[in-house]
Amino acid sequence: MPQIVAADESGLPEGLRRRTDGSLACWWGEGHDDYEAYHDTEWGLPVTDDLGLYEKMCLEGFQSGLSWLTILRKRDNFRAAFSGFDFEAVTRFGDADVERLLGDAGIVRHRGKIEATINNARAALDTIEAHGSLAAFFWSFEPDPADRPAVIDYGALTSMPTTPESTALSKALRKLGWRFVGPTTCYALMQASGIVNDHIEGCHRRPIVEAARTALTRP
Repeated sequence: MPQIVAADESGLPEGLRRRTDGSLACWWGEGHDDYEAYHDTEWGLPVTDDLGLYEKMCLEGFQSGLSWLTILRKRDNFRAAFSGFDFEAVTRFGDADVERLLGDAGIVRHRGKIEATINNARAALDTIEAHGSLAAFFWSFEPDPADRPAVIDYGALTSMPTTPESTALSKALRKLGWRFVGPTTCYALMQASGIVNDHIEGCHRRPIVEAARTALTRP
């Protein structure tokens, strides 16, 4: 999720912005077309396919220390560079591919993150062998609603950059050999993939995402 910065608009709960059409949205889904499209069409909707989850985890890892806007604007380049995030294909990447990617100005040229993406493709196969699918594994860390804040508002969201579930997911992934999967990165993955619904109360997307989560058959 983008950097936590509250909206400052009189008369609205903290963290909400009113759009020109009168609808309310999370503060971070405003100001850039890329953010708005991501907020309105993707973020928080349940993801249950293994390639999609691998891609999101890799991109969240690349985002560490950077603006999410940077990653969004480079996402198509990342997909081209990493074979559409087909982790079976990425497992075959070798030293020459690492050097190729380090020379690719269209992505984030960070050796550790590039090597982690290749490593995590191999770890993804191990995870699938052990747990049946990435989806089954990741969604097994979905928190009990009773353990979540009663209201997801700006204050609740800013108080939990990590959660017990994201910390547990991080530990489990590391045990399976994944890298660049700290608790903050894991929580961002959970938010982006709909394992939790962190659109704040009043955002027009929150009920849409919640309806999708309610209708979902868990993997």
